[in-house]
Amino acid sequence: MIRPLYDWTIRQAYRPRALWVLAFVSFIEASVFPIPPDVLMIPMILARPSRAWLIAGVALAASVLGGLVGYGIGALFYEQIGQPILATMGKEAAMAEFNTRFNEMGVWVVLTAGVTPFPFKVITIMSGWTGMNLATFIASALIARGLRFFVVAALLWKFGAPIRAFIERRLGLLFTLFIIALVGGFILVRYL
Repeated sequence: MIRPLYDWTIRQAYRPRALWVLAFVSFIEASVFPIPPDVLMIPMILARPSRAWLIAGVALAASVLGGLVGYGIGALFYEQIGQPILATMGKEAAMAEFNTRFNEMGVWVVLTAGVTPFPFKVITIMSGWTGMNLATFIASALIARGLRFFVVAALLWKFGAPIRAFIERRLGLLFTLFIIALVGGFILVRYL
């Protein structure tokens, strides 16, 4: 099922309404869709490098708006479905503790998921489910998704097609290593 979706997404990059499709894919990827917008962004930027910043901006705006939908899914469906199930199982206290821990590190979780290959939709839904502060969620999502999309756009704008293979294969790993180093640095500073 994923391969046909991936192929469809790639084909859309070459259509006249590609920017609208990118906005749609970026929006739904943040809450339900399995294909990241980078798949569409890369060929669009390679085809028209002069529009790299516009393309990244559309992906950013739509992704954050889609993240708000994911946040809403977590916030609304947890109250209606999840909480009663946990209450009948006697697990409300455990979930309250999880919510507290998630929200203590929530900014870092959203930032990490926003720039790495980790599915952003999982974090958007969990942010709503745990009741993360909405302003904090939006700010974190803007920073993370902006960093991700604008770094990809900048690399493609500057280096063009030769950097494509690097982005597709290794950029997620580099972002992940960067986040690990950043968090590790904060931990060292805090405990040393």
